[in-house]
Amino acid sequence: MPDVTKTVPEAAAEDAAVATAGGTLPEPKPERTRSLWGDAWRDLRSSWIFIVSAVLILLLLTITFFPGWFTGANPTHGDLAKHFLQKPKLGKFFDPDWLGYDQQGRSVYARVIYGARASIAVGFGTTVAVTLVGGLVGMIAGYFGGIVDSVLSRLTDVFFGIPFLLGTMVVLNSFQDRTTWVVIGALSFFGWTQIARVMRGAVITTKQADYVHAAQALGASTPRILFRHILPNTLAPVIVVATISLGVYISAEATLSYLGLGLNGVSWGNDISDGGNQIRVAQWIMLYPSIMLIVTVLAFIMLGEAVRNALDPKMR
Repeated sequence: MPDVTKTVPEAAAEDAAVATAGGTLPEPKPERTRSLWGDAWRDLRSSWIFIVSAVLILLLLTITFFPGWFTGANPTHGDLAKHFLQKPKLGKFFDPDWLGYDQQGRSVYARVIYGARASIAVGFGTTVAVTLVGGLVGMIAGYFGGIVDSVLSRLTDVFFGIPFLLGTMVVLNSFQDRTTWVVIGALSFFGWTQIARVMRGAVITTKQADYVHAAQALGASTPRILFRHILPNTLAPVIVVATISLGVYISAEATLSYLGLGLNGVSWGNDISDGGNQIRVAQWIMLYPSIMLIVTVLAFIMLGEAVRNALDPKMR
């Protein structure tokens, strides 16, 4: 057994004597390297904001992909003879009567469940599109600089100067059949500018790093430098902005549907618009889709806030 009574100098002298005599010392245990993403994941697991938002988003995604698990009612089927403006029966959990019926005899609960699919699909699709387009534009502008940066930056400023909702409304007004892909395309056409600016600033900072200069000196190709060395080190701020923007795009889709320029189908925005005409006699038509919209947007904004706090060293 080792002698635990030895002082630190005595132990050091003994180790030196062993080394002088040709003996071998036990190898020290290698320390685990800590990366930005590892530290961020450790902080996220201890954040109640992240846990609450992640649980809500997981539930919303389950509703989106498996709406039949939550209701067997048809959201488009109406029965004016039996269910016209029938009040909610809050004791019948998960029943078609639970949240009442609208002015066309359709189950409000079924429409709330199936409306999640449209809103979240638009939010995720738009976020992916603007991240790809804006990220590519910002990366090219920040890395090459010069005339390329000037042209792309001015192009970004032009689109940034167009009011987001107004421009989207003008585009959608030219389509009669406003499907999910049409709405995603219209929102993405005017929504990529913020991601482009964030990526450009991150690339300008990252390309000054020694490992980028070393890769250039070794003759690495431009695509390899961009996607192997620069992109992984500029993703953190882009992920934060994209996560927060996802909730904004869901809210934008609901706003467009409320104004009659959104999706042609089951949507929270359409139900809120329909409920506005009956708000004096049937408040539940507008109330429950509004609650679901608020919870969804808040969940994604909370998730983005938690990710920002975990990835920003200044917030530690």
